[in-house]
Amino acid sequence: MDSDEEEVVELPITDVFDLHTVPPRDVEAVVEAYVEAALDRGFVHLRIIHGKGIGVQRETVRRVLGRMPVVKSFQTAPEGAGGWGATLVTLSPK
Repeated sequence: MDSDEEEVVELPITDVFDLHTVPPRDVEAVVEAYVEAALDRGFVHLRIIHGKGIGVQRETVRRVLGRMPVVKSFQTAPEGAGGWGATLVTLSPK
């Protein structure tokens, strides 16, 4: 594979998405694509796991969600579902 070519990785679309394996430079595009794909598959409620860390990934995820018209709302997950290391998302069904 040329260094100019990017490898495309197919991710299974479920109602839970763990960003720990996504390089930080790809988070915005991947979250946007994932939300659209989840909505296309009929999911209305999602949990995006971004980790606790210092909050950079959380802020990136929430910035993306905030600009997407298909996102009805989002909030910090309850402690048993990841707490501030995860964001719960409600989508507007098509």
